[in-house]
Amino acid sequence: MGTSRLRKIVVDGDACPVKQEIISVARRFGLPVLMVSSYDHVLRAEEGVTVVQVDRGADSADLYIANHISAGDVVVTQDYGLAALALGKRCRALSNRGQEYENSTMDFMLESRHAKAVERRRGHYSKGPKAITAEEKNLFQHKLTKLLTILQENVQQ
Repeated sequence: MGTSRLRKIVVDGDACPVKQEIISVARRFGLPVLMVSSYDHVLRAEEGVTVVQVDRGADSADLYIANHISAGDVVVTQDYGLAALALGKRCRALSNRGQEYENSTMDFMLESRHAKAVERRRGHYSKGPKAITAEEKNLFQHKLTKLLTILQENVQQ
């Protein structure tokens, strides 16, 4: 997937467990970070990091992000719907655990999300994702660094 140029890292910050890892990697690459969350979460702006807080609505952060990303951005989210929107805008998208979302698997992921939502409406709840470990945070940081290195090399050519 081609990108026009590397622009910024945009983070779906509501439940993101790797915020500090993102900031650390972004600083090494000289990239700005946009963290978006609802007013329920307290995030602090710092050098190189812009924080935008949105209404508490279920998809408010996702909609804000979808309206403020451009080709070449990297989006970090655990929401498959937002990842699909990002891919449609020629962005790269990573999960909080470092999985890169791809167009080839997005239909399956969205169908799976829908099936789980149907089950929840029927009263069947799963435990949700397990807490992220320090090892998984390190793996995420490695994957983000690798992705940005590849994107940076492609821009410089």
